Amino acid sequence: MFEQDTLAIIYVALMALAVLLYAILDGYDLGVGILLPHNNEQDADKMIASIGPFWDANETWLVLAIGLLLIAFPTAHSLVLKALYIPCTFMLIGLILRGVAFDFRAKAIVDHKTAWDLAFKFGSLLAATSQGYMLGRYVMGFDESLWSYGFAMLSAIGVAAAYMLIGAAWLVMKTEGDLQQFAIKVCKRCVYIALIGISIVSVANLWLSPEIFLKWFSWPSMLLLLPLPIICFACFVLIARKLTVLTSQPELKAHHPFVLSVAIFTLSFFGLAFSFFPEIVPNHLTIWEAVAAAESLSFLLWGALLVVPTILAYTAYSYRVFWGKVDELRYY
Repeated sequence: MFEQDTLAIIYVALMALAVLLYAILDGYDLGVGILLPHNNEQDADKMIASIGPFWDANETWLVLAIGLLLIAFPTAHSLVLKALYIPCTFMLIGLILRGVAFDFRAKAIVDHKTAWDLAFKFGSLLAATSQGYMLGRYVMGFDESLWSYGFAMLSAIGVAAAYMLIGAAWLVMKTEGDLQQFAIKVCKRCVYIALIGISIVSVANLWLSPEIFLKWFSWPSMLLLLPLPIICFACFVLIARKLTVLTSQPELKAHHPFVLSVAIFTLSFFGLAFSFFPEIVPNHLTIWEAVAAAESLSFLLWGALLVVPTILAYTAYSYRVFWGKVDELRYY
């Protein structure tokens, strides 16, 4: 049906879509989990209610991305898993802890509910920092130098801050009153942290890799690419301005910070993907070297073309049904 090179492009595009949607969708609910208070049960219930219909389904995109990597690029999957086995284990522990805590907080006696809230918060932080650490190690091509590990630790903090940014923006959009004002304050702080983190990662990539520098600053591609960081910076400025307005007028278009946060995530992801394409494992493998046999991928493509639109349709429908401000949390 398709040539092997064409199938490599199709599958890496599907995988990129899954990773981006996971980072946005599970990113905001991980951010909400990190922000969960331990001394305010009413606010904690509202925050849990704001992500309740979505958080578990959001993780579907992570499963899809890993499945596509295994199916389409098995050599890369083996190399990545070998290098990231330990942080991946910690990420899974965090995700499992979140799932257990989410259910048990509804069934625990009052004295134990706070403990499960703390478990949900810790699981969210563990999953977020593990993902950031893995991103840092991946970007550095799994280099074993101290600089590489230090960059991975910085990346772990940066990703957690980015998730807190989009999580706080989600709460600004979904809540009202004191909780919304709390979310606005947190979102303001995270705007600056996320801006600094993205700037450091961008400069580090350009400084450490002459190939990436040439991609961005060669003529004429720079005419198309250089507006992207400018637009990204403008999104940060607009978020800060919108949050200032919402502090005094919370009823005015509270969805703007979340939409702008999604734009920042999308632009940052596109910049990272462009920087490393066609490498699927930086400094080790390209998609052409790692792609599986064309016969297998052609057969499995039919399944991917059925599954991906189905997940997209279900996701869109669930967000349409549960859109609007969050209601009081109830367990029946």
